[in-house]
Amino acid sequence: MLTGSDVELAAGIVRRGGVIAYPTETVYGVGGLATDVDAIRRVYQLKGRPLSQPLSIAVSSMEMLESVASVECRDFILRFLPGPVTVILKKKKALPDILTAGSKYVGIRYPDHPMALSLISKTGPIVSTSANLHGEKDPVAADEVKLPVDYVLDGGRCKYGAPSTIVDLHEYAIVRKGVMYDEVKRYMFGCGCATEE
Repeated sequence: MLTGSDVELAAGIVRRGGVIAYPTETVYGVGGLATDVDAIRRVYQLKGRPLSQPLSIAVSSMEMLESVASVECRDFILRFLPGPVTVILKKKKALPDILTAGSKYVGIRYPDHPMALSLISKTGPIVSTSANLHGEKDPVAADEVKLPVDYVLDGGRCKYGAPSTIVDLHEYAIVRKGVMYDEVKRYMFGCGCATEE
């Protein structure tokens, strides 16, 4: 499997419809263009993930985030992103329904990782899901990625080595405990309107 640290090469593969693995501050992700139905379908196939389970995406700026989703709770987003938190927002038409399993909402990562941000700035929004077979251990280094992707972008070992906390900003609820959970909970429950599922 081709592995290296060439961001331009990785971005070119993605722009041509390929699927790569890439580093974030949480775990290694696997993804292709978030607007490319064929690339999205291949991500599902590589992971063995049911099409009924939505995929998140990753962006590299607030402008990019606003191009694919309707922003709610801007104060929360500006407090925690970029960072190891996934926010769920109402998606815009730019994103195909296969990505979200037909849902009107999409999970969005804005990773705090320079290589990931450089990659996404060159490609536009990409799929963001852990680079492992569905249900197996999340890879936290390039050599732990076992999926047969077109390229593994090696950015070293992930800072946190654990999944992101997921927050539904439409319902203002914590959906999954992950990195920075305690900080997120303190911030959200400070206003007295947050819930946990």
